[in-house]
Amino acid sequence: MSNPSALRALSDIIAANVTILEDAYAKEGTSFPSLDESFKWSPLDTNPLLAETRQLIAAAAAQLVATVRSPVEMLQEYSPGMYLTVTLGTVVDINVPDILRDAGPEGLHVNDISVKNGVDPSYIARVLRFLATRHVFREVSPNVFANNRISSLLAKAKSLNEIKAEYDGAALASFISAYADECLKGATHFSEFIQKPDQSDAAFNLAHQTPAKMWDWYEEPENELRARRFAAAMKGGADRFPAEIFINAIGCKDLQDNDVIVDVGGSVGAAVLSLWKPYPNLRYVVQDLEKQIVVAEEFWKEHAPEAVTSGAVELQVYDFFTPQPVKGAAVYFHRVNMHNWSDDDARKIMQIMRNSANENSKVVLFDIIATHVCEDPVSELSTARKKVPYPLLPNLGVAGAGIHTAMDVQMLTLFNGKERTEEEFRALGQTTGWKLEKVIPGILPALIFKAA
Repeated sequence: MSNPSALRALSDIIAANVTILEDAYAKEGTSFPSLDESFKWSPLDTNPLLAETRQLIAAAAAQLVATVRSPVEMLQEYSPGMYLTVTLGTVVDINVPDILRDAGPEGLHVNDISVKNGVDPSYIARVLRFLATRHVFREVSPNVFANNRISSLLAKAKSLNEIKAEYDGAALASFISAYADECLKGATHFSEFIQKPDQSDAAFNLAHQTPAKMWDWYEEPENELRARRFAAAMKGGADRFPAEIFINAIGCKDLQDNDVIVDVGGSVGAAVLSLWKPYPNLRYVVQDLEKQIVVAEEFWKEHAPEAVTSGAVELQVYDFFTPQPVKGAAVYFHRVNMHNWSDDDARKIMQIMRNSANENSKVVLFDIIATHVCEDPVSELSTARKKVPYPLLPNLGVAGAGIHTAMDVQMLTLFNGKERTEEEFRALGQTTGWKLEKVIPGILPALIFKAA
């Protein structure tokens, strides 16, 4: 039997999976949440059994739109994409989601929003109309806007009176504000950089006229707010990964008492805390630059002071471009930081670990793995992935690899870093004395290397 047309197949995927989704909610005695209402968390939102269902609907819907719309219309939609970034960043910076949170579902007129944030109501109306057209916010009546399921997540954790440009507890708002600020400015030099990469470390450096890496640039006094915002974004990102991801990939249950695990560039050591709690019989070293280790000391005093005082956890000032002081550790691991570095720098990092490792040591990299848009039969990750229905892209397009491809361009813009394919990770190991033994897929993939 021949395949149905692509249009019909996409439509069928949407219809079949919408039924699955609605049935799951009905089974719990509720209906699928309305886009018009503010977000309220439900266990069904993160149900792993429904994750694929949602992904298939979104992938098919996006591909259906790209198929049925005129190519001219699609390019007209894509090319001004920077305005989505700047308008999202603007509403976060001028506290519109927070103002509308206090207003409730009836919303607020732009004149009243203006009274609270001091921005011209005409500007507010045009920004919100642009976003509401794209399903962020809701225009209740002419020039009266309210939060919806999407925009409500942009509100900061504090009340409007307490905000005063603080980002603590507002990870998503922090990310979006940074995208619209230092990231967007860097992107304006993207084409210039990739045509002449020898002129600067990255497009970010061209845009901000600095030789410093972004995190060093944050140390400058005029960037204090940006630094706090970045810290809030990173903290929120780190909190979302279950401890089992680290425990299973590192193989804690197979290690011997007092075996050493080194968290290289580990920030405050949140991942190590998740390891130490169930495996206090192992020894841990959290390594980072001095300023971060000072913060880590406070973190461990609050969460597990006995781990440090007993010697089970050591907090160590260390720059991972210098010789590794911990020799022959059972495991060295990096958590979502290898993508900050170019291939040359990544090779240096891996080689330095190999120089201190012994024949039984292993390296575990927790990082995004870039996937090809087409099938990749030699990739462990690709072959482990469930085959997607015709005619969807094998990587599920924007619903699957969309965020990963965006992060890849982001890393290129900010650091000349990259999200690597499995093949590129394998080559990284081969050139530095490591053999890629295993790839564990998931929301945070793990790549396990053993000494070659």
